[in-house]
Amino acid sequence: MTQLQNVLDAIDNINKDDINITVVDGINHPKELLYGQYMSTCLEQYWPDANENLQIAVRAQHVKRWHFKRADFPLGKQGYLTWRKELGIFHAATAKNIMLEQGYDEDIAETTAAIIRKEKLKSNSDSQTLEDVACLVFLQYYFDEFAAKHTEEKIIRIVQLTWRKMSVKGQEIALSLTLPPHLAQLVGKALA
Repeated sequence: MTQLQNVLDAIDNINKDDINITVVDGINHPKELLYGQYMSTCLEQYWPDANENLQIAVRAQHVKRWHFKRADFPLGKQGYLTWRKELGIFHAATAKNIMLEQGYDEDIAETTAAIIRKEKLKSNSDSQTLEDVACLVFLQYYFDEFAAKHTEEKIIRIVQLTWRKMSVKGQEIALSLTLPPHLAQLVGKALA
């Protein structure tokens, strides 16, 4: 088994312990295990030549996400942003430690951690690709559930914010996705 596969397996083994469940076709899946698999599948489909750092970063984007509960942070936008920042730091450190345990050197492990922290988002192509993959996975697998819980105004604002975070390639891929008509209509309104 390769060093890369060992790291991916270690991430999956952690995420198998997620207490949160996502039901797909009547089958229960640990939420973050499924998310990591969606992320890797998206990367393989649209960025098949991705380097090992990016492959690991994509899989580890939400590693052990349940460790920091949103409810443990203040309400409101600032509390939300603090929670997200702390999660990014935690996911990056967790991935880096796994890589070091599997024999990657410090510099390579830190490069992956920087991608997960989304450092230099617009100038680091790997950080940007991670962001694109996360946005595409959201649109494909989580947008419908999100849209059902929020007002049209909020959904349109979120789609617009998401769109601005994506690269041109990410946007082109997003436009090629086949979304249910009600979601496609919301995207259309957001981009009009």
